[in-house]
Amino acid sequence: MATETLSPIEEQLRALIRLQHVDSRIDQITKLQGDLPDEIRDLEDEKAGLATRIENSKKEAQDSDVQRKKLKMDIAECEGLIRKYEEQQLQVRNNREYDALTKEIEAQRQRITAATEQIEELSTHDTESEEAVEAAHLRLKELDDLLVGKQEELEKVVADTEKEQAKFQRHRRKATKAIDDRYLRGYERLRTRMRDGRAVVPIERGAAGGYAVPPQRQVEVRQRNRLIVSEHDGRIIVDDTLYQEVTSEMKI
Repeated sequence: MATETLSPIEEQLRALIRLQHVDSRIDQITKLQGDLPDEIRDLEDEKAGLATRIENSKKEAQDSDVQRKKLKMDIAECEGLIRKYEEQQLQVRNNREYDALTKEIEAQRQRITAATEQIEELSTHDTESEEAVEAAHLRLKELDDLLVGKQEELEKVVADTEKEQAKFQRHRRKATKAIDDRYLRGYERLRTRMRDGRAVVPIERGAAGGYAVPPQRQVEVRQRNRLIVSEHDGRIIVDDTLYQEVTSEMKI
């Protein structure tokens, strides 16, 4: 928690520089992990997608089986009706009745043809689905092996830097206690906005954070009597002498 009383501006600047220096060192450690965390997340996302696809394929196979059984029952019903109509044709009294039964028989045969085609389509889809599921299972095995390797690699990096990370976290907690809450909140917001994570930047060769600082503004910065931010990106600007002095004292 930050102190309740407001420190002099220069003390606040010094505290912000100390915090920035510690955070920059933590960022360096994080960079050692490289893209491993993102790669692991991508692999896990792909695994989840494949698992969902496999579950959906199982449900589709069950629905397909139900539909196939229904179609076979329809075919059996049609075949029964055809036999019935053919028997009735033998007992008709005129051509009109015979023709009507012939049309009914033809309609049932068309139903059989349509149902048979649907069964063939379902069988083709099931075969393709089974092949896709088999490929998904193979890919899942590959992903499991890749994840094991990536996680082991990340764990090694984390283990190698664990003590150093803990040390810097202790420095960070100490540094934040010396900063007024409003300045700390502003610093944290800046940190999340900046790609390089630098919310506090020193003036170097007339520029800070890649942007030129007008001479009059440089004079104001060196006076250290108020907190000055860049009009370009909102970063806190400090003079390089103060920055070097504070970071040299920290020896980390």
